[in-house]
Amino acid sequence: MHTGRMDVTSERVPLTRVPLSDAPRPPLDTTRLPWPGEHVEAGGVRLHIRRTPGPADETAVYVHGLGGSSKNWTDLAAQLSLHAQGIAVDLPGAGQSEPPAGYRFDLADHVETLAKFMRGLDHGPVHLFGNSMGGAVSMLLAARHPDLVKTLTLVSPAVPDLRPFPNRMSDPRIPFAMLPFVGSRFRRQLAALTPMQRAHQLVKLCFANPSLVPPHRMEETAAEFAERAKIAWAAQALMATTLGLFRAWLVPPSQSLWRIVPQITAPTLVIWGAEDKLVTVRKAPRTARLLPRGRLLVLPRTGHVAQMERPETVARAALGLFEAERNGTW
Repeated sequence: MHTGRMDVTSERVPLTRVPLSDAPRPPLDTTRLPWPGEHVEAGGVRLHIRRTPGPADETAVYVHGLGGSSKNWTDLAAQLSLHAQGIAVDLPGAGQSEPPAGYRFDLADHVETLAKFMRGLDHGPVHLFGNSMGGAVSMLLAARHPDLVKTLTLVSPAVPDLRPFPNRMSDPRIPFAMLPFVGSRFRRQLAALTPMQRAHQLVKLCFANPSLVPPHRMEETAAEFAERAKIAWAAQALMATTLGLFRAWLVPPSQSLWRIVPQITAPTLVIWGAEDKLVTVRKAPRTARLLPRGRLLVLPRTGHVAQMERPETVARAALGLFEAERNGTW
């Protein structure tokens, strides 16, 4: 457990004391296949989800980031399976969840869609987890639908970060592919990449140490890229979702995510990788400070997807949050 202060990218970031639980967890098995997926309709919403078996009286809901899917939670969901059943969702336009006609792909659309789905499942308040864009979605959901959220765990949430975008994408050509006229040329270049080349680009961007990703996980990622390439709506949905996130960052200050954070009443754990290339760790203290019941854990030698890179540590911290919520000590 890290307490006190530590050096992070030339800026000293204060860390809040976070309880790390010693509750039992299954041994980490990085050879585990993704949990089985299924399409489920609830609350008038149809989403593709992956279920993790666990105690029926506690439910964890996992929300992936931009360009991600329900597969991003395989190892963490396994680590928490002795304490909560898991439901990892594919948001509309991601994974295998086909977006409905007229879907706008803004954060607000994702929030209301997920809220309807969770109410339809009727599992009561849940332990909500969100990574990156999924963290922003989870923050908004917790603020607007507090009755659905028992605890909130945010892994590098996509709070506004307006540094230059090309260096924060898996391929610097992606922003140009969104432009009119010249975009078609860049889209053809991107389409020529093999699924494994794209997998290596993504892992290099999201992990602090890409060499630690097992070969079979690389193959899973490449297979997912190949599968998405066959889905007619996938590329356009990803582009629209990306623009939706950017729009959320560019709204007037009165509508900013920063104004939403203080409205979250659930006990909240913020986890950030010290080597996050996509959303700088410098945003971590402000995020945790604005949360009425927020605590911060910064993980050294960790990138943007701590739940994949450090699943055991994230699980210990999340279980500490679960226990503190039950005991009223958070």
